[in-house]
Amino acid sequence: MSSGHGADSAPAPDGRPDDHHATATAANEITTFDSLKVRNYRIFFLSAAVSNTGTWMQRIAQGWLVHTLTGSAAAVGVAAALQFLPMLVLGLYGGVIADRYDKRKLLIGTQSALGVTGLALAALTLGGVVNEWHVYALALVLGLVTVVDSPTRQTFVSDVVGPRLLRNAVSLNSANFQSARLVGPAIAGVLITSVGSGWAFLFNGLSFIAPVSALLLMRTEELTPAERAPRRKGQLREGLAYVRGRPDLLWPIVLIAFVGAFAFNFPVFLIAFTNGVFHADADTYGLLNSLMAAGSVAGALLAARRGQRRMRFTVATGALLGVLLIAAALAPNFVVFAVLLLPIGLVSMTFVVTANTGLQVASDPAMRGRVISLFMMVFMGGTPIGSPLLGWLSDAFGPRVAMLTGGGVCVLATAGVAVILARIAGLRVRISLRAGQRGVMLVPRNARDPEELTATA
Repeated sequence: MSSGHGADSAPAPDGRPDDHHATATAANEITTFDSLKVRNYRIFFLSAAVSNTGTWMQRIAQGWLVHTLTGSAAAVGVAAALQFLPMLVLGLYGGVIADRYDKRKLLIGTQSALGVTGLALAALTLGGVVNEWHVYALALVLGLVTVVDSPTRQTFVSDVVGPRLLRNAVSLNSANFQSARLVGPAIAGVLITSVGSGWAFLFNGLSFIAPVSALLLMRTEELTPAERAPRRKGQLREGLAYVRGRPDLLWPIVLIAFVGAFAFNFPVFLIAFTNGVFHADADTYGLLNSLMAAGSVAGALLAARRGQRRMRFTVATGALLGVLLIAAALAPNFVVFAVLLLPIGLVSMTFVVTANTGLQVASDPAMRGRVISLFMMVFMGGTPIGSPLLGWLSDAFGPRVAMLTGGGVCVLATAGVAVILARIAGLRVRISLRAGQRGVMLVPRNARDPEELTATA
């Protein structure tokens, strides 16, 4: 989980008390850890490190438990699908709730509920009575809670740090989550092989004490929440119409849907490769997750230093992610596959951070919850479509075919969206072979090529 804000001193120019805010505002360039100067963000960031570690432990343990109980990669995909299915069906309702109610109070409730699901799965597993249906049911409950938790948590960041530090804070949140991915899978692998999955679930359930405590300790007077949307009919349609009328929001969300469904099914890919290709155990599965996480942390920290990025950058990273997945699917041995997980992690995190912050910055604050809920709906909700399909491909034709399919769909989707966005913007691709010029660039559709100008002269 993630969030944050201010310190004790004279009010900043925008009226929020923060001992570092005036200095930060005076500086044009944002440094990597600027958001951590905000007290509320700082305490929540630290608490998130605890709960994120527990979340990754449960993800690894849950996937391994389902595979142990069923022996099927498709069953792992079903468990993932059930966890994200509610977001696909109900995601927009979560955005309406996030826009309408106090986000801090909502998060106290949702984070508490997420902790309870972890404790329930721990009790069933440690009691020796767990079966795949228990896991499926609790995954569905977790998904229902996430419908409200995810858009609320994403948009709460702006309430805590303000619009100027939004991109920085979102990037640090991602770095926090992925840093936990370095630790969580490794701990989970040790626990699974030594004492069983139940202890990983127990740690996750208890870890939510940290973010709930941080939310309660926040200085509410230092938060700057956006104006709440009034309760009225038609708010779902209003949100959809808003996005439909904004191509700069609509087409990135379409791209995110394809990439989320077919490229971000890493649990299915990694479990299938661990068992079906490398014939290894849970420790190796944890290692592969940690390698990908290392690249993701690097990607998030690099994103934290970047300023505004154009949509073409997001599209390019989506295409590169697909290419890297294809390369990993064709990796001749374990070492090459493992090394490729580092750039896959870096590029995938860069894609998510730039897409997320680009949508938040471009959205009207009163619509931000609904826009981000749509982003989360297609990104997380695409998993129920992609996970079972890729799991079935893995069982029927092998893990390499499944990953090749995911990477190929990702490349085709980014190419299609790139063409559509270029046409909307009145751009075309220009290829130049002349020395001293960029080989490939986007130019206005009616712009004449240098070769044509030379010939005319």
